Order: sequence, then C-alpha cells, then structure tokens
Amino acid sequence: MLPPRLIRRLLLAPLTIVIALALVVLFPLLVLVAAVFGLAGLSRPGRMRGLRLLWFALVCLIAETGALFACLGLWVASGFGRRLYAEPYTSRHYAVMRWFIGLVYRAGTATFGVRVEVDEPESSGEEQAARPVIVLSRHAGPGDSFLLVHHLLSVYQRRPRVVMKAAMQLDPGVDAVANRLPNVFISRGKTGEGVFVEEIRRLASGLDHEGALVIFPEGGNWMPGRWRLGVQRLQRAGRADLASRAEKMPNVLAPRAGGVLAAIEACPEADVVFVAHAGLDHLVSVADVWRSLPIDQVVQAKWWRVAADQVPRTAGHEAQVKWLYDWWKLIDAWITENRPAGPLPVA
Repeated sequence: MLPPRLIRRLLLAPLTIVIALALVVLFPLLVLVAAVFGLAGLSRPGRMRGLRLLWFALVCLIAETGALFACLGLWVASGFGRRLYAEPYTSRHYAVMRWFIGLVYRAGTATFGVRVEVDEPESSGEEQAARPVIVLSRHAGPGDSFLLVHHLLSVYQRRPRVVMKAAMQLDPGVDAVANRLPNVFISRGKTGEGVFVEEIRRLASGLDHEGALVIFPEGGNWMPGRWRLGVQRLQRAGRADLASRAEKMPNVLAPRAGGVLAAIEACPEADVVFVAHAGLDHLVSVADVWRSLPIDQVVQAKWWRVAADQVPRTAGHEAQVKWLYDWWKLIDAWITENRPAGPLPVA
C-alpha cells in the first residue's frame, strides 16, 4: 500500500533532492571508484558500466530536482493550488513533463549510445493530426513507456493521458506532475477492475484533438511467470479459445480487453495506434540490467495507425476481443522478426 500523498510529498520529494545534492558533492569520488571497477573489467563487454550508470543517475536526479522545484513554483503561482487544474497550468505542467522526459531521453541515448528507430505510419494530413488517438502498447523491459511518452510529447506534440501502476507515484517527480494531469493510477489489489475501466472511460471521453490516451493492455512488463499466469487466467475464466491464442504468442502477455474497449467506445472519433518495440525486452530484472546494460544498441519500434472509421466500434464484444487479439498476434510476430537476440524463453 502506498503512503498517503501528503507523506509522499513531505518525505520522498525532499529525500530525492538531498540524494541529488549528495551525489553532486560526492560525484568526483564516485567517478574514481567507478573508473577503477570499469578498468578492472575492460576485457568484458559493456565496459565502464558503472561510470555510465553513475552519470545517467546524476542527470536523472538533477532533472527530477528541477521538475520538483518547477512544480512547487507552479503551485505557488496558482494561488497555492487554487487554480492548479485550470488550463494555463495544465499546459505548463505538460511543458515541465516534456522538458524532464526530453532531458532524460537525450542523456540516456548519449550515455549508452542507444539509437531509437521508430517505423511510423505515414501522415495523411491535417485531418489525421486533428483527431485524438488511443495508443495501445505492449509492455516489456525498462523504458518502453518512457520512450513512448517522449515520442508523443516531443514528436507529435500531443498531451498524453497515461494509464499506469499506482506504484509509479513513489517517484516524486511522477507523483507531483502526473497527479496534476488527467491520468489513471491502477492498483488491482485495492479495488476491482471495473473501477479502473470507468476511470479509463472518463479519460477517453475527454480527449480533444491534442489528446493521446496511452494504455498498456497487458497490465505489466513481460516476464515468463506472468506469461504463464496470463494463460492460466484465461483457462480459469473458461476462455480456452483465448488461452490457446495466448500460448501461441510467446513474446507478449495476453491483453486485457476491458479498459481498451471502454476507451474505444467512449471516444468514437479517436484513431487507434498500436505500438511494438524490441531491443530492451530482455532486461527483465535489475540483475539483467546490470549484466546486459544496453550499450551501442538499436531499439526498434513499430507504430500502426487504425483510422477511426476502421475501428470495429459497432461490432459485438466477441468480435472486438478477437480484433484486439489479432493485433496482438501481429505485434508478437513483429517482435520475433526484429528482436536482436531472438524470441524470449517462456518455459
């Protein structure tokens, strides 16, 4: 269970600032220690991992500190929170979000030599740009949601509304910014899934031409255990047909249709964008991140855009679920073809 918001703001936010200041002061010493360990491992791939991680952590903490002070300034300027949710301040919080994510993105790609290649659908002009979008992405490996939101903010100039786990609020920057913008935090153990479906429906119904609702239908990062549990969940629910389909998609988790279909129904003018990515999905645990830190690596992403009039909104529930699984099958096949290290083990 998360601590109350007031406790998070009074404890975690100042703690982040203190850690950032301590890292700045100790940075020369830590660089020396990291360099010694890096030189000792020159013969292994991914050398100087500690130094790279140290620099990236410093940039992230400084960026988060800047975002926290910006949020504090906006809170004061809004009359100590009285006008905080009015439109001018919504735009300013999206600007803070764009600045923070953009800075961390540039630092990460430069520090680790990562190149991001996005295969996007061709634009069909002003009509397409003027429509809201519902973005459905697979969820695996660290940074996939980060890269997706960065692309929406900086490339498409969209205002993303993100459905994310409640634990993300333990990050003070996310807690401060995301709770002032239209987002949904999901904690399945606390309330029923139906509550969050209604929250997603509410977010989708308020989308305008700049809006982008981001949903991860799998509900979490890909892991072998979660993959098996997803298949078993469908079997226990009496959906042997969907369980069979999920077993044939080893690279993705079985999508949960409730929130997706609610969003599609609530915003009939929205296009639907499906997103797949490959390159970071072999990093499942913290140990994987350390052992296989992505250095000089290419991260590939593929976006498919389905126009609003091509989305089966008037079809029955079963037809819509089949449509979603058909797209997830296409995403699974794309990952198999584009993952550098081949398919993930599922046993």
